[in-house]
Amino acid sequence: MIYSHEVEHMCVVKKGANHGCAPIPQEGNWVRSTQITDISGLTHGVGWCAPQQGACKLTLNVKNGIIEEALVETIGCSGMTHSAAMASEILPGKTLLEALNTDLVCDAINTAMRELFLQIAYGRTQSAFSEGGLPIGAGLEDLGKGLRSQVGTMYGTKVKGTRYLEMAEGYCTRMALDADDEVIGYEFVHLGKFMESVTKGVAAEEALEKAKGTYGRFNDAVRYINPRHE
Repeated sequence: MIYSHEVEHMCVVKKGANHGCAPIPQEGNWVRSTQITDISGLTHGVGWCAPQQGACKLTLNVKNGIIEEALVETIGCSGMTHSAAMASEILPGKTLLEALNTDLVCDAINTAMRELFLQIAYGRTQSAFSEGGLPIGAGLEDLGKGLRSQVGTMYGTKVKGTRYLEMAEGYCTRMALDADDEVIGYEFVHLGKFMESVTKGVAAEEALEKAKGTYGRFNDAVRYINPRHE
């Protein structure tokens, strides 16, 4: 260890009580973390790239400092999906510190990793007060049936108003309007259920009908419009 001239000539002042680090909540316990292996928890975070043309929601399940599960969801940029494919292979098995210092291909994913590191290191995880934490596989539960991300896509103009393109329930096929041309409901196709039926051999038209649903006062509409073509 190299010390400056000023420090070399200082007298020694003994340290008194050893004030350790503050405990953080982790999986139902209070943990004084001093090593990366002391860190456990499941949490989510969002990241964005420098031009902010796309965003990433990252979910990590960490046990004893090791990333055991990673869910990478992206939106807004075509190249991000390929980056996410690589990141989902890169992340599991790395320590939190390794992952923080690994190029995860896309700036939005790297930023999400940084935000998650802060949450986990400070004990702000979803599983902070869950005894034993959450099992590996918990990340998939957010996706629901069909294992699809929760996506909302809406578009609107001053001259023509709003268009519902995709809701959490699924792909919007029709919007329901009342006598004043105000939206009172919509019809959607749950794409996860649709694809599951098709892969099981159900005819596409039958699978489409089974995967359809409505929201709001859809049946009370005066007229219906296709949000993509009308």
